[in-house]
Formats: sequence, structure tokens, C-alpha cells
Amino acid sequence: MKSFAFSVLLLSAVPVFAATQQVTLSVPDMNCAACPITIKKVLSKMDGVSQIEVSAKTHQAVVTYDDTKTTVQAITSATADVGFPSTVIAPAR
Repeated sequence: MKSFAFSVLLLSAVPVFAATQQVTLSVPDMNCAACPITIKKVLSKMDGVSQIEVSAKTHQAVVTYDDTKTTVQAITSATADVGFPSTVIAPAR
């Protein structure tokens, strides 16, 4: 019985091991002032994304996210779905 209780306790603690990640994306098709707004809007609706910085000047987006709720692949797919394909230039850290 004690091992069962310990297992339940251990499994309930798994989210504690979740890590906030940050990834930098290249978004080369941004060419106007509205582009970063569009990208921020779609990413802000994603579960797990907590912070977004987008610059049309540098053609980059820096996204902070919870790796237990979303993935880099989901983030890049979301930008592509609104017309802004993106690629990773700095991996999650």
C-alpha cells in the first residue's frame, strides 16, 4: 500500500519537472507593421505560450513556452498557418 501511495505522489509531482523553454525563430516573410501583430495574436492563443516578442525589423520571434503544453513544431506550424513560415535559429533553452 505504501508503494502505491508513493507512486501516486510521484506521478502527481511530474508537472513540477516541466520546464519553461524559449526558442528564437526566423520569420523572413514579415514585411509590414501588421505582421508581428498577426504572429503575436496566433501564438498568444496557444496553450502553454507565455511570452512572445516579435520584430519585423530583425524578422525574428522569441517565444517562451511550457514544454509540457506545446512544442516548437506546434509553434512553427501556427506561424505557417497564418502565412508566416518560420524556422528555428536558436534552439529551446
